[in-house]
Amino acid sequence: MSGGYFEYQQYRISQIADDVQLLINNNSSAELNSYGEAIGRNYPPEVIERFKEAVVALKTAFVYAQRIDWLVSDDDGVNSFLIRLEQELKQLNSKEHDNDIF
Repeated sequence: MSGGYFEYQQYRISQIADDVQLLINNNSSAELNSYGEAIGRNYPPEVIERFKEAVVALKTAFVYAQRIDWLVSDDDGVNSFLIRLEQELKQLNSKEHDNDIF
């Protein structure tokens, strides 16, 4: 397994992004949770837009943390760090524009 400098905590950032995405996806859901309450929170559109921005920011933060982790753990060199960082940010950016992220 690669990395480890951050003790793999960067995956918490990714999990938070996924959790915010779930809030977006379920915002208007009338489905009930185990307590009998609707899982949808019915936040207004302007809040959901901010949540979407947060998902992008969190996913970007994960990419940076992951790439830095691999660099300082000596799993990547400087050149591969720069190349992989650029590739992953471009991939993330293209998903954002294709709405795959939401």
